[in-house]
Amino acid sequence: MKYDLDPSWEEILKEEITRPYFEELMRHVASEYEQHTCFPPKELIFEAFNQCSFDTVKVVIIGQDPYHGVGEANGLCFSVADGVRIPPSLRNIFREMSDDLGTVFLPTSGNLESWAQQGVLLLNATLTVRQDSPNSHKHLKWSQFTDAIIEFINSKKEGIVFVLWGSFAQKKGVKIDRNKHLVLTSGHPSPLSANQGKWFGNKHFSQVNDYLEANNKKAIVWNTDN
Repeated sequence: MKYDLDPSWEEILKEEITRPYFEELMRHVASEYEQHTCFPPKELIFEAFNQCSFDTVKVVIIGQDPYHGVGEANGLCFSVADGVRIPPSLRNIFREMSDDLGTVFLPTSGNLESWAQQGVLLLNATLTVRQDSPNSHKHLKWSQFTDAIIEFINSKKEGIVFVLWGSFAQKKGVKIDRNKHLVLTSGHPSPLSANQGKWFGNKHFSQVNDYLEANNKKAIVWNTDN
């Protein structure tokens, strides 16, 4: 499978993407896309890296796998393509963001490209999925690749904010060096978790910006309508 990768990531990952497991992964992904309808579109599989270069990463948000409905996934975790109805988890993210930051209106766009372009890596653990079949590519070796991404950021950078929502993301980030980076954890924004009191009130958006500014980095403009 052919793919385009931002040059800064290509340099960081030059050894990783020549490993046998990654070449095998790409063969399996190509086969899945030939035999089934899969998301995101092939050209957007690595979009999280193309929207947010390695050099600009300030924040990492870890998701599980892409949305599996037609036209939804755009290669960024929790994000949907322009014009797509905002999914429940993302609605809860926007509600918490609005409460935390004191904004009056919720965003009308669920496309989080503006976050990525400000240095927020929106990284799913698994980068592809079959239509209408969540976690259907969990058996592929995406997790090995995305674990390597997290470790590269952990080891080569300092002062990154890792945002881990839910037990899956927290397990994924268990090896992050808390002495070098800020790690924020809470329940998942899905309705089930949020309605059990594990999501709302985490104030992660203001905490991210407070930390960035304390480390002489530009705060994130979270409102996607700006």
